[in-house]
Amino acid sequence: MGERKDTLRVIIAGAGIAGLATAISLSRIASIPNIDIQLYEQAPELLEIGASIALSPNGMRTLEKLGVDKALTEEFGFRGPSGIPQIFRHWKTDRVISVDTHTNVPNPRHHTTRFHRGHLHAALLEHVPRESIHLGKKLTHAEADKNGVTLHFEDGSSAQGDVLIGADGIRSVVRKSFLPDYKLRFSGKVFMRSTFDASLVEGKIPNLPSDSMHWTWYSTSTIPHIGGLLMNPGKDQYTTVGAYDDPRTEEELENSIAWDQSGNVEFLREKYKNWNPTIRALTELTPHTNLYPNFAGDALSTWVFDSRVTLIGDAAHAHGGAFAAGGSLALDDTLALGLAFRHVFGTQTSEQSFSNEKIKKALGLYSNTRQPHTARILRIVHNQIDKRGAQFTSAEEEDEALVARMRSRPNTEWLSEHDVEAAFAATLEQAEIIEASDQAQASKSTEPVSESSSGASTSIQLKGSKL
Repeated sequence: MGERKDTLRVIIAGAGIAGLATAISLSRIASIPNIDIQLYEQAPELLEIGASIALSPNGMRTLEKLGVDKALTEEFGFRGPSGIPQIFRHWKTDRVISVDTHTNVPNPRHHTTRFHRGHLHAALLEHVPRESIHLGKKLTHAEADKNGVTLHFEDGSSAQGDVLIGADGIRSVVRKSFLPDYKLRFSGKVFMRSTFDASLVEGKIPNLPSDSMHWTWYSTSTIPHIGGLLMNPGKDQYTTVGAYDDPRTEEELENSIAWDQSGNVEFLREKYKNWNPTIRALTELTPHTNLYPNFAGDALSTWVFDSRVTLIGDAAHAHGGAFAAGGSLALDDTLALGLAFRHVFGTQTSEQSFSNEKIKKALGLYSNTRQPHTARILRIVHNQIDKRGAQFTSAEEEDEALVARMRSRPNTEWLSEHDVEAAFAATLEQAEIIEASDQAQASKSTEPVSESSSGASTSIQLKGSKL
């Protein structure tokens, strides 16, 4: 495919939350006059599966910058009445043992908010032209060279463009096309999630908290929990989330449990039968549950492939949902990408503005902004997976360890209140310093040979040459 001079065609693999937000960011944040954005989704219709999703202040701020104002309204998402983003209670006694807080979030609309994934997906979809989304396009592999990118689909068709954004999730086919040896790692836990009509629990459980709750206990490699929260996207809904350890290998899990597979609600109830009365009541009233095996991947050495391809969201940083940060991380990825494209292309008007070199520069600015941040959370995730559980001689000792651990949790403000625009500005400043230094070195290395005061010639060695 020849290099396109007058229009930049961006093709996005995946039309989930990350893919739609990417399209919005490239359209509104980048503000490139001649950009053609096309999304390719394997599903035959746009239905976002899953249960609840939480967005921390950084994600909510990004939604506002993208212009998805509906998602910030009180009618659409749920924020607990206390204003506390997360409250941790003891699994047995039900007492509060720790809380998360907002540090610098003066606007209540930016407070941690919880949604049904489908409703957040629908809010984003309102801002993406329907004709740009192509359904039933299951990706088999992707290719790229100096002239462009190509997606190949199971139905035998293909799509070409100038830039490819892989927003196709934790098992990204785009990522596999360029990193075939990349492997996911099973964290050892499986989540059991359920979303149902709130009328099934409202008024039926004494002292049921109105805020989102996380009941926790000490464990070897996970923190089994069940969290209850109300959501109000049009009609009241309630969600419960449980987790259990599974000793099987990655291969055994992949062959036995599929993402969003129906689970056995009796197993959920049995798992929590010895917890406090509120938890027991919640599990008894939970009508069904679905299973979500938890996988994480190592940090990638690069997010840019063949100068024209990059990744967004779980495709770029498979962190296993730690800190409920996945949605916000993906949204911040899209904002950084939009800023990078605006910086490189936003003021360009010449035919050469969409050159391979400038595409590579834009993707490089994006990845340099986001990779250090996401690598930090991946280090925490893998440290938790590798950590061996402590052995206790009594229930009292275990309880003391649980309380001590929860009260000494590290501050995660760096994650929940991350400022993408400031991070991009720092990346840009560093890039400009390096570019100026390189230009100075290049200018110095091409200076003509000069004569010494004694009349003898002085030789200089050019970078990369031999004497």
